[in-house]
Amino acid sequence: MLTEKGLASTGIDEVLKKIGVPKGSFYHYFSSKDDFGLVLIDNYASFFAHKLDRWLLNEARTPLARLQDFVDDAKEGLSRFDFRRGCLIGNLGQELGALNDSFRQPLEDVFLDWQTRVATCLQAAKDVGEISPEADCEQLASFFWIGWEGAVLRTKLVRNTSPIDLFTQAFFAGLPRS
Repeated sequence: MLTEKGLASTGIDEVLKKIGVPKGSFYHYFSSKDDFGLVLIDNYASFFAHKLDRWLLNEARTPLARLQDFVDDAKEGLSRFDFRRGCLIGNLGQELGALNDSFRQPLEDVFLDWQTRVATCLQAAKDVGEISPEADCEQLASFFWIGWEGAVLRTKLVRNTSPIDLFTQAFFAGLPRS
């Protein structure tokens, strides 16, 4: 529900009805919808970091193949849910105007964590000669996430994977080679 509609557009009553939890129980654990949102960010960040690690740390594959495996898995997930769901963190970043400013830094911290994970994978690609020894892995990882989030947004809009395909083809083609 939250990956489809976003936090600002999803009412707490709607969430509680969907999961069968009384409103009083919600306010026992969370002081507000914003408090819930911040916990949601932490939990989604943990879930997605685990997912990234499953792909990016798979030493049975070359580093660039690992990154492509992540892309392929994401495309499959988007397709499976008819392109209605996307990245919860990306969605929250896009709806920041409707959210409390206290969301800005936690969201940026999540993006920076994911960026570090991709930079580590790109460093491994550098170490095995898949990309140039002069490659700036931090900058490339930053570019990856900035482009990735836009590609996911556009994929949801057009309801097919062509934006992700275009972005990732250009990303991989643009990697500096030895």
